[in-house]
Amino acid sequence: MSNISKTGTDEINTAISPTTFGRSVESQAQIADAAAQSAPGSADEPLNIYRLEPIAAPNDPRWANSPGHGVVVVAARTPGDARIMAASRELDFMEVDAAPAEDVTTANASAFRDDKLYTVIEIDRDRTDVARGILDGDVSVDTIRPVEPD
Repeated sequence: MSNISKTGTDEINTAISPTTFGRSVESQAQIADAAAQSAPGSADEPLNIYRLEPIAAPNDPRWANSPGHGVVVVAARTPGDARIMAASRELDFMEVDAAPAEDVTTANASAFRDDKLYTVIEIDRDRTDVARGILDGDVSVDTIRPVEPD
C-alpha cells in the first residue's frame, strides 16, 4: 500500500527522489569528514594544540554509552577536527564482532564527539613542528564489547 496521494494539478508523485547517492549535503559532509580523518596533513600546515577534557560527572549516564579516556592532547586544524582525531583512535565496531547502535560506524558515538561529555580547550596555535594526531594521553580500544565472548 502506498502513502502517496495526488492533490491539485501537479504531476503524479512517484515517491522517487531526484537525488543520487553521495550527492546530498549530508553525504558530502560525511565524505569530507572521512577524508579529513584519514589525511595526515602537510608538513608545513599550521596546527593548533587542543586538550580534550571530560566535563561530565563520573556518574553521568552518558558515560554508559561512550566510555571516557581521561585527558587527551591533540594536534588538529580546528576544535571539531580535534574531536574527530581523538575519536578516530577508538576501535570501530567493523573491526570486531559487534553491531552498531544507530549507524554503519561507531565513530559518531564516541565520547569525544559529545560536548556534554568532553570539552575542547585550545592550548597553543599555529604550530608547524607537530603532526596531526594525538600528542598525549591514552585512547583505549576496549570501547566496544563483542557480541560473542572469547
